[in-house]
Amino acid sequence: MSNLFGIMDVATSALEAQQQALEVSGNNIANVNTPGYTRQVAVLKEVPGADQNSAVGGGVEVAQVQSVTDNVLELQLNQENANQSSLTSYLSASQQAQTLFNDSQGSGLQSAISSFFNSLQQLSTNPSDAPTRQSVLLAAQNLAQGFNTTSQSLTQQQTALSGEIANDVKQVNTLTQQIATLNVQISQTQSGDTNGALIDQRTHAIRSLSSLVGVSVTDAGDGEVSVSTANGAALVVGNTAQALATQLSATDGQQHIFDQGQDLTSEISGGSIGGMLQARDQTITGLKQGLDQLAAGLSNSVNTQNRAGTDLNGNPGGNIFSPPPAGISGAAAQMTVQINDPSLIAASSDGSAGSNGNATAMAGLVNQGVVNGQSPETAYTTIVSQIAGQISNATAAQTASNLNLQQLQSQRSSISGVNMDEEASNLIQFERAYQGAARVAEVVDQMTQTALTLGSPA
Repeated sequence: MSNLFGIMDVATSALEAQQQALEVSGNNIANVNTPGYTRQVAVLKEVPGADQNSAVGGGVEVAQVQSVTDNVLELQLNQENANQSSLTSYLSASQQAQTLFNDSQGSGLQSAISSFFNSLQQLSTNPSDAPTRQSVLLAAQNLAQGFNTTSQSLTQQQTALSGEIANDVKQVNTLTQQIATLNVQISQTQSGDTNGALIDQRTHAIRSLSSLVGVSVTDAGDGEVSVSTANGAALVVGNTAQALATQLSATDGQQHIFDQGQDLTSEISGGSIGGMLQARDQTITGLKQGLDQLAAGLSNSVNTQNRAGTDLNGNPGGNIFSPPPAGISGAAAQMTVQINDPSLIAASSDGSAGSNGNATAMAGLVNQGVVNGQSPETAYTTIVSQIAGQISNATAAQTASNLNLQQLQSQRSSISGVNMDEEASNLIQFERAYQGAARVAEVVDQMTQTALTLGSPA
């Protein structure tokens, strides 16, 4: 009888193990379309016999329910996801800035620059004509207004990006707190079955975090992970999330990112935050600096040349444009026309009203190296070409990143995704094993009944 009971225990363990394996396979099938779900497998283990000297084991049990994942692949996905998100946000911001230099649509400065020097050329043909002089002033005002508007629009875009960055930092803090909480829950379930659902939630949270900022993930043991920025600033340590903060900088008036009082702004890379920071602090700042140099160079050269001549009243010429600020920062935004009287344009080079020498010299500045050795139009074209080149390079990088990300996602799907054909095969396998175990239990039950009948008194 004792041996029969031992066989029944073996059959019972088999029934329980195959049933649990069926549940795991069924759960895989149920989540075949669940984003981020990681396929699980029931790892079966033989149970030793009760008697160490027995050659027969004690049945089977599910040692653990294991998620099928490739940690190296997950890290690569995080990195490429951060890169892709960074390029997307960078391109969105840079292309918006580029629209301010779309001369074919009338939003650039090329036309205003050309119109100003053309008006000076027209003045040189009739230096005492009042309407022509008025046209020069109008062209100068349009040019200054164009610089003002473009520079101010770039500043407004930087401010808008700062707002988006601050919102994304709040999302970072929400996700890092979620990861820290999941660290605790996963650590508590490490004894026994691994909680695949919790691990999937944490993996999804980390992937979402990588969309916001480049991250580095390391195994901290006991089922926990540590998360830091790509440059090493801690975001999650065990059950603790290190919250980031944003604050307006007195240096540039933009939102900066701080970690426990330390400014991390220049160290952040990857994710939408990294892309927006690159656009805000490098590309757009570069555009503004180029505009300031152009505005300052153009204003100084025109002012200098006008002071070299004589106005219609026979007086020495003065400044046409406001002098650029020291250091030229803000020159484009602050550029104005200082004169309202067209007679103050110093077209004459010899003091006579009909002289056009100085007007001709001012018109000739269009071909002079007044901005870092470049003519005004060439300097402007350089600005336009730089932003176009940066966008072209980023677009090419985004295309390559898209391909890499698709390949990595395909690899993950082949490893961690649910294969319906494989699960269908598993269902048949576990079903037959369950039926076999049930048959063993049925036979043992019949044998037990027989043994009890034989052992009962007549």
